[in-house]
Formats: sequence, C-alpha cells, structure tokens
Amino acid sequence: MSASAAPPELHLPDLPEVQVALRPHASAQRQRRGLSRRLRDLVGTYLPLLLMALLALSTWWLVKNTPRVEAPAETSAIRSEPDYEMRDFAITRFARDGRIKVRMEGAVLRHYPDTDRIEIDDARIEAVSADGRTTRARATRALANGDASEWQLTGGARVVATTPSGQRLEIESEFLHAFVITERVRSHLPVRVRRGADELRAGGLNYDNLTQRLDLAGPVRAQFAGIRAAP
Repeated sequence: MSASAAPPELHLPDLPEVQVALRPHASAQRQRRGLSRRLRDLVGTYLPLLLMALLALSTWWLVKNTPRVEAPAETSAIRSEPDYEMRDFAITRFARDGRIKVRMEGAVLRHYPDTDRIEIDDARIEAVSADGRTTRARATRALANGDASEWQLTGGARVVATTPSGQRLEIESEFLHAFVITERVRSHLPVRVRRGADELRAGGLNYDNLTQRLDLAGPVRAQFAGIRAAP
C-alpha cells in the first residue's frame, strides 16, 4: 500500500433549478401608496377650481366671438305732411254696441302722422250720443284728433244739437271747438246762438249741452220771443 494515496472524491447528484422572486421592500410599497393618496387629494381639491376656470374662459371666448347685433337705424323723423288723402269720402264709425257713433263726409280728407290728426275740407259731421240724440256740424275746414272725439271747425262753422229736453240748439261762428263725448262747444270768436225763437249774440261762449249751461263772453245781445234786450 502506497503512503501517498489520493483522497476520496464526493459526487453529489444534480439538484433542480428553482426560480426565486424577490419581493419589493415594504417601505417602497408604502411610499407609492402614500404618493397615490396625495395625488387623489390634490385632484379632488383643485378639480372644481380648474373646472370653474375653464367655464369662465369658455364664457369669455363665446362673448368675444359672438357676432354683435347691428344697432337699428335711426327712426326717420315723422313727417308733417299728410301720409294719405281721400276725396269725396264718407266714413262711418260704430260704437261697440253696433250703433253709429260718428259719420264724416267732405271733399278732401288728409291724415297727418306726426300728430295723428285728420283735416277735412268742406266738412260735414254727424255724431250720435248714447241716448240717440244727434249733433250735426259743418265748416269750411275741420281738424280732428285720431278718434274723432274732438273737432276744431273754422270758416262758417255751424253746430246743430238736440238738448236732453228735446229742444233744437244752433251755434254759429267762424271758429267752434266741439267735444263730441262730453258734448261741449267753445269759441273765443263772436258767436250766434239760436234756441227756438230766442237768439243770442256774444263775443264768445262755453256751452255744456249735458248740463244745459251756457256761458257767454261780452258784448252780449239777446232777443227773447220778440223782446229785444242788450246789457
């Protein structure tokens, strides 16, 4: 037996390979979770402000880019000339109950839009009150408001009315201002008033047909049933 014998060799069988996965460190996971939570908090806090800013910006953009409406052209001045005329006309206006209220006739009618008045040459007017009494007027020229409730008669003006008591009343002058609804007649020029057989002449008058009140301006001359009187 030799003194320098070789040491014995140990042979181990081959072991199967095993995959080892390294788990992340717990502190790193906590850090990521904390960052995600802070991000959510920031979004929840500032998202409404961001939306309001976007809304304001969009509103400003819409206002700035909306086409502007052009200012309407200046209204043309209302003309003082008549806008229409009628010749040899007859106009009848009716009340709500269907009865005739006013009938106007004349040679020429002119309408003035600036004052909504009508002017009639060779005017003939007939007004019917609610109780059926008729008032007739005529003049060389008549000027009336839009609803024909007020008349200014010039040139041979004559008004013939029926009083509530049924008497006939005539008023003549170069100017008469007649109010159809209130049945009043005024004049600042000399007038002649006839009532039955009585006649009055005065420098002017203010007559209320409903109350039968007659105010005369001097000088006044009167003739009553064959009796002549003067102040």
